[in-house]
Amino acid sequence: MRKFSTTRTEPIGWSFFTNHAHVLLCLAEDPEMRLRDVGALVGITERAVQKIVSELEAGGVLARERAGRRNVYQIHGELPLRHPVESHCTVQGLTDFIMNSKKALSATHSSSQTN
Repeated sequence: MRKFSTTRTEPIGWSFFTNHAHVLLCLAEDPEMRLRDVGALVGITERAVQKIVSELEAGGVLARERAGRRNVYQIHGELPLRHPVESHCTVQGLTDFIMNSKKALSATHSSSQTN
């Protein structure tokens, strides 16, 4: 039986979330993140990120505001998720779940390394 680690170095063929969700989660974590950096984290081109951000803006999920030379993104978390299967959940519910899980995992790893 092959064991999998929580950190991957090899490319994966598919994911439970779409690139739209990945971009949204990156911007939820850092609303001032450059799209180039989002693309690097998600594993897609900057142009693909720009297209996704435009689609998220058109769908009302994101708002872009200019702050000097950078963009700052605001997520409209009160909106429901778009697919009928998860439409009972909100954008904020998704981002909170992922972000809180990530923080809890980091805290668990930090405390186990100090013991």
